[in-house]
Amino acid sequence: MGILDLTAVQLGKAIKEKKYTALEAMEAVLEQIDKTEEDLNCYVTIDKEAALEAAKKAQEKIDAGELTGPLAGVPVAIKDNMCTKGMKTTCSSKILGNFIPQFSSEAVIKLEEAGAVIIGKTNMDEFAMGSTTETSAFGATKNPRNPEYVPGGSSGGSAAAVAADECFFALGSDTGGSIRQPASYCGVVGMKPTYGTVSRYGLIAYGSSLDQIGPLAKDVTDCATVLEVIASHDCKDSTSVKREDTDFTSALVKDVAGMKVGIPRDYFTDGLDTEVKQAILDAAKKLEEAGAIVEEFDLSLVDYAIPTYYTIAAAEASSNLERFDGVKYGYRAKEYDGLHNMYKKSRSEGFGPEVKRRIMLGSFVLSSGYYDAYYLKALKVKAMIKKAFDEAFSKYDLILGPVAPTTAPKLDSSLSDPIKMYLSDIYTISVNLAGLPGISLPCAKASNGLPIGVQMIGNVFEEKKLIRAAYTLEQILGDLELGGVRA
Repeated sequence: MGILDLTAVQLGKAIKEKKYTALEAMEAVLEQIDKTEEDLNCYVTIDKEAALEAAKKAQEKIDAGELTGPLAGVPVAIKDNMCTKGMKTTCSSKILGNFIPQFSSEAVIKLEEAGAVIIGKTNMDEFAMGSTTETSAFGATKNPRNPEYVPGGSSGGSAAAVAADECFFALGSDTGGSIRQPASYCGVVGMKPTYGTVSRYGLIAYGSSLDQIGPLAKDVTDCATVLEVIASHDCKDSTSVKREDTDFTSALVKDVAGMKVGIPRDYFTDGLDTEVKQAILDAAKKLEEAGAIVEEFDLSLVDYAIPTYYTIAAAEASSNLERFDGVKYGYRAKEYDGLHNMYKKSRSEGFGPEVKRRIMLGSFVLSSGYYDAYYLKALKVKAMIKKAFDEAFSKYDLILGPVAPTTAPKLDSSLSDPIKMYLSDIYTISVNLAGLPGISLPCAKASNGLPIGVQMIGNVFEEKKLIRAAYTLEQILGDLELGGVRA
């Protein structure tokens, strides 16, 4: 087993035991990036010199006994919508192509305090708007399991980097499934915590009431460990929640005896690929054999989730993206006639088609005469979706279902039909609308060789139940041999 075969936690332990150094880990990752990055395009920005220097400093602190945590010396990739002091943060958009923040996001600071070493910033759908990482201004990322397919989105660069061993773990953000869906497509583990668990300070907003930062990693243990580090109350974020139960690694126990698992019948109707359906039901059977109580139930309101999500998310996006106008920072048109023309040309040239589409949709649903008909109605349905989940969790410890209707689609097959792309989020977006935690982990390999992910959804603040169930299933399944760039 080489250094790149280790998980983040295994590497942190090996560094403490002096089997490897933080510098050797960073050099191994950078060498892997040199081999595969030209084909995969996982990163937007890599600062090799800074990464190697940071690794040296981390090793010095480890040797001095100043850094003792499980992630000390471990190389990490950061999604390019989280501010990193002194390192370009673009949201994979031309309009922020030259933006270098003067501060770091709180989640990044927490990782650095724990001794993790930043490699660079990963590619993403522009401003996190997309499900394939093809809307990036810096070109599409490709799936390491098969480069003819997409890695999912919007955190596709982070998921692909983990799957390709171009980092040991990564941070992503999840607005409507943007951690869980790429994790499923790339065959890695991705977790979206309860809304408010991880500070959004320094995360460039898409939909403020929906966005949440979370980990993408090689296994459930890594996910729990990273989440334990980045979860914190932050007075700089008004939506941040003060929690006492953030010792997530204590839930890494192989035990689901007596756990009640609900499977929504609504998730297994037309549109779900037969192989995906069978893989999810097989995963449920394995949990049942391990002692869980598995039942089918009606969740309802599933059909309303997508219009509700895209109404609310687009409305919030149109408001959040008003600030990118070419005045204070970011891209400015070279030729313009007056202030308003400068705004118009800078935004027209700086934003890509998908971002423009969502800004226009959001501006429409917030406009006079349509606000009540669309935006307020969507907020009411959002409350009804939350109520439906509350009723489900009065009976079940967690809900189990698919992450996406199919395995990863081929490159260039999604953007021509935006509605089809939006429908690929049908199983993930309700989790964000209700502020719930969710985790995706690989459970099977399809006949086309691509991974299939299973999604587990928990009640608010009950990440530990999710981690325990996911860890148990992972232990039962063992190594799925998903293959890919290093296979």
